[in-house]
Amino acid sequence: QVKGAFTDARAARQGLFLKASGGTQFLDEIGEMPLAMQPKLLRALQERTVRPVGGDTEIPYDARVITASNRDLEEEVIEKRFREDLFYRINVLRVDIPSLRVRGNDVLFLAQHFLAQFSRQTNKQVVGISAAVAAKLTAYTWPGNVRELQNCLERAVAYTRFEELTVDDLPEKIRDYRSADLSIPGVGPVEMLSMEEVERRYILR
Repeated sequence: QVKGAFTDARAARQGLFLKASGGTQFLDEIGEMPLAMQPKLLRALQERTVRPVGGDTEIPYDARVITASNRDLEEEVIEKRFREDLFYRINVLRVDIPSLRVRGNDVLFLAQHFLAQFSRQTNKQVVGISAAVAAKLTAYTWPGNVRELQNCLERAVAYTRFEELTVDDLPEKIRDYRSADLSIPGVGPVEMLSMEEVERRYILR
C-alpha cells in the first residue's frame, strides 16, 4: 500500500510479493481463494509485477512461488470454483504428497516430533509413547492429516500425568477406532473378477 491510500494508511508498506523478492512466496490453501481474487493473483503471476493499493505504478518482483491445496484443483476447475487459467499457471511442477493414512510409520515419527514440541511448551517431562498408543496411532486413518495428528498429540500431552503417553490420553475417537476389515467372499489370490462382480458380491455381503 502507499501512504494515504485509505484511512489509517499512515505509511507505505511492501506487499508480500515484494517482501519475497529474491526468495520464495508460499501460498497455502490456494483452493480456498475466492473467485473474485483469482484474476488478480493470475495477473501478478503472469506479469511478475504488483501494484500497491493506492498506487499507480507496477513494481516488478522476483520470487519463486509455491502453492499448496488440500483440494483436487482439477475437480475444482470442472466445478467452476477455480479458474482454469490460474490452475495451469501454478501447475508447472507438481508434487503430490500422500495422505497420512498411507504413509505407515511416518505417523510415529511425526508423533515423536510433536510430543517433543508440546512437552517443551508445557514444561512436562513426557518422553515417550507406549506400544499401545503407537498401535492406535498407526491404525487410525487420520482424515484431518498432519493437523489432526498435531492436535491429538497436543491434547494428549496436556492430559497425561505420566512420562509416557497412554491410550487413556488419546481423544476418544482415536481410542475407540476400529479399522474396517472388508473382505469379498469368493475372491481368492488367483481369482480375477471384474469390478462390477466385486461390487455385486460386496453389496450382497
